Amino acid sequence: MTYSSDLLNTLSERGYIHQLTDAAGLDALASEQVVPGYIGFDPTAPSLHVGSLVQIMLLRRMQQTGHKPIVLMGGGTGKIGDPSFKDEARKLLAEDGIASNVASIKRIFERFLTFGDGPSDAVMVDNADWLDKLEYIPFLREVGQHFSVNRMLSFDSVKLRLDREQSLSFLEFNYMILQAYDFRELSSRHGCRMQMGGSDQWGNIVNGIELSRRMDGTDVYGVTTPLITTADGGKMGKTMSGAVWLHEDQLPHFDYWQFWRNTDDRDVGRFLRLFTDLPLDEIARLEALQGAEINEAKKILANEATAMCRGADAAAGAAETARRTFEEGSAGDTLPTFAVAGGITVVDALVALGLAASKGEARRLIKGGGARVDGEKVVDEAQLIAVEAPVRVSAGKKHHGLLTPAG
Repeated sequence: MTYSSDLLNTLSERGYIHQLTDAAGLDALASEQVVPGYIGFDPTAPSLHVGSLVQIMLLRRMQQTGHKPIVLMGGGTGKIGDPSFKDEARKLLAEDGIASNVASIKRIFERFLTFGDGPSDAVMVDNADWLDKLEYIPFLREVGQHFSVNRMLSFDSVKLRLDREQSLSFLEFNYMILQAYDFRELSSRHGCRMQMGGSDQWGNIVNGIELSRRMDGTDVYGVTTPLITTADGGKMGKTMSGAVWLHEDQLPHFDYWQFWRNTDDRDVGRFLRLFTDLPLDEIARLEALQGAEINEAKKILANEATAMCRGADAAAGAAETARRTFEEGSAGDTLPTFAVAGGITVVDALVALGLAASKGEARRLIKGGGARVDGEKVVDEAQLIAVEAPVRVSAGKKHHGLLTPAG
């Protein structure tokens, strides 16, 4: 579909749009003025992972088309946890843990957005600033009257839990009211006119739009992105060895680069559109490559995505390590190596590479799920590794070594 605004055209052409609450209204507004729009992120861990990257890129696209991104940190809602499409309640975090996670996550956004005081400069706010000050009875009187429990029970995110006869606490049930209130507060405080999020946030976004209209008479809009799955049906950002974290202190640069390099051939074009700034005509050329040539497109994807998140030096270093490791058969400067004639057990490989101090430690590492061979978790301590080409062995997420063919 063709729009009149650069914002919606860009989002549409690159594959970010799943649902719009009022396409014509938002398109007209974005053609006439700078539109402040927000996405919320609950600080449940010290880092976000690749599953959040679509939303981060959505804010980046806003800024690139002249609009104002608002990053909402859920210092308040994080004390409850979003129940949307979760099988069970999240573990409640202590306030100091939430504050620490907020400070850590903030660093990520500075790599993707320009913050400042200009019309399209990004701002970061924390909903604890207003949610922590709410008084329960006045909040119920002012806000609670605008919500229908019948309607809230009809949302897919709630029905899923109830249909499975899984507990949904009153604490979690309040989350959607607080998120709607966030939208209304941001509209009032920052002139925010748009909320964005994943497709699982549709009900929460609609609630916020209706609350702003009923309480303030303000027209605001919602945009959701599709659920990003891989060509084989897997969830984006989930691998055999765990989440793909955006922070380098939770996932090494090489592993982050390699995640993108291992993209399925069928996903290359889509991921280039979503996760890089490459022009669309260049992406069209790259995704049309066939056979072994598509590997060049994957390397470009890995370089571009890693440079954006980790910096150009990190991308170049990871690419060089990969080139020397897998193309020349030698180890990059960052990986210890051990030459093997034929094969070697995982236990012996971990010790030989210095990834475990003893065979007993190696077995404990395997039993705890921390040993990987070429990214795949080891479940059998007797597993034999055939070393006919360079093989990467990992202990946890930060320590890696390389087995190379002897001779």
